[in-house]
Amino acid sequence: MNVILFWFRRHFADPQIVFLTLLLLAVFAVVVVFGDMLMPVLASLVIAYLLEGGVEMLQRRGWRRLPSVLVIYLAFIAFVALALIGVLPLLSRQIRDLVQQLPIMVSEGLRFLNDLPANYPELFTQGQIDALIAYMRAEAIAFGQQVLSWSLANVAGIITLLVYLVLVPILVFFFMKDKDLILSWFKRYLPRHHGIAHHVWCELDRQIANYIRGKVWEILIVWAVSFVSFYAFGLRYAMLLSFLVGVSVLIPYIGATMVTIPVLLVAWFQWGWSAHFIWLAVAYLIIQVLDGNVLVPLIFSEAVNLHPVAIIVAILIFGGLWGFWGVFFAIPLATLVQAIINAWPQIPRQELESGPAGIR
Repeated sequence: MNVILFWFRRHFADPQIVFLTLLLLAVFAVVVVFGDMLMPVLASLVIAYLLEGGVEMLQRRGWRRLPSVLVIYLAFIAFVALALIGVLPLLSRQIRDLVQQLPIMVSEGLRFLNDLPANYPELFTQGQIDALIAYMRAEAIAFGQQVLSWSLANVAGIITLLVYLVLVPILVFFFMKDKDLILSWFKRYLPRHHGIAHHVWCELDRQIANYIRGKVWEILIVWAVSFVSFYAFGLRYAMLLSFLVGVSVLIPYIGATMVTIPVLLVAWFQWGWSAHFIWLAVAYLIIQVLDGNVLVPLIFSEAVNLHPVAIIVAILIFGGLWGFWGVFFAIPLATLVQAIINAWPQIPRQELESGPAGIR
């Protein structure tokens, strides 16, 4: 018992630590319990935070707050309108075409697998191929059931999307316009001494502000370059596949590996083992290499000092908790944990043991 009491006093003797702990627990509880209901508000906060960088850039150039907000907000609305009118219909059409072509692709794939024992008898047996085909059929049935259940719930998804299209732009505007008013209101309820919480927030904002905004730019650049490359080669479903390549940068180490499979499969079904397939694979490899070795160091002026194992664990945990947003913010949330650990003060053992209430 004394060991537990000593540990508690050493880590929680400072009232600011108690406040920081309660604040983090309260935020976590609100997100977990009310996350679904407050999702438009949370999404609006995220978007407003992303757009704040553009507002601050205009303010540094002498613009006042309200004109800066209006310019950045209108640019954001124009971007969303362009995506909904120009990109979304093309994506949906290519998804529909790909689904219609799946039976033909599956038949060609099965024919290719059945020919492997005859072409490479020293590597494959008919029993291995039959087991692989049975496994693929079981996975295809399960995937079809998931698609069917998703389509049945599509009506509710459309209603939710319409609500987001109305609420989120309004909330984003007021979060940007009244940022100082909202922050001043929130600070009224903070204790007078909250230096540790302020230090953690400044450290977190310093590390992740560049990361989040840079990640958005990385997605857009990789998406655009991949689309131009795929379209130049005449690859089918160029918009859909390039979109997947762009989004894959959200998941370090894993995303690029996962998206490579559909890109190469579509190219193989379209051209087979030909020069077109080889050159497209080379171009795709060049995009991945340039993204990891040129674009990422250029965009991210401040590297996030996290071990790859910590990044993968954060993706698994926060992605399991909050889906897409959890994956998107996995590295910032891991950075938050790291900032809290680094800022967490510990009372030295000698000070505790020498005090009148020390535990011996």
